Amino acid sequence: MGGMTLCQRFLFCTSPFSHQRLQVVANPTLISWNYPCKFQKFTNQPLLCKRSHTAISSSSSMESPPEGYRRNVGVCLINPSKKIFAASRLDIPDAWQMPQGGIDEGEDPRNAAMRELKEETGVASAEVLAEVPYWVTYDFPPQVRERLKNQWGSDWKGQVQKWFLLKFTGKEEEINLLGDETAKAEFGEWSWMSPDQVVELAVDFKKPVYREVLTVFAPHLQKDSPED
Repeated sequence: MGGMTLCQRFLFCTSPFSHQRLQVVANPTLISWNYPCKFQKFTNQPLLCKRSHTAISSSSSMESPPEGYRRNVGVCLINPSKKIFAASRLDIPDAWQMPQGGIDEGEDPRNAAMRELKEETGVASAEVLAEVPYWVTYDFPPQVRERLKNQWGSDWKGQVQKWFLLKFTGKEEEINLLGDETAKAEFGEWSWMSPDQVVELAVDFKKPVYREVLTVFAPHLQKDSPED
């Protein structure tokens, strides 16, 4: 979704971060960001973002989604170690997210999830393990809504999402943040993260969505999961 120029696309934040589970600390200090000049994977960054209290709602049927909300899919992609794929946005350097995107008219949500994953990450080697059994709705903050209105040409209140859990079955060389080059790149860096890290590094208005989605998928994220 980023509307940046070609030159701006190559400015990203880095700082190594740990793959260990989040530890809550008191009085965290601010993160100091650096900006390299290429797409890259990184590890070992401390999680020092504010928590959000934004409310979300659920819709059990896609036949009657909330009026004024854009239909969307989200993808929680995990590797064999049960770490979750997340990438940094080019338009918001300190914000990370899981892949997501709009559902085309008449498109099956599961097909939309596979298409969006390939468009944004280049990944085609993945299989669906589970899905959230209802639709999750979130609102755009006013400034985000206005920016997206100008970008999309449509004034959406927010998004109503169908979330899928996918298992990555390929090799990491397949991951390419230029995607399949059918759309403008949205991400600058990527990493495998714990659920806590994914939530902490997300923009505030998506944190409640991520908490709910990852709670639903929690049985599949345990290393001793019987679903393996």
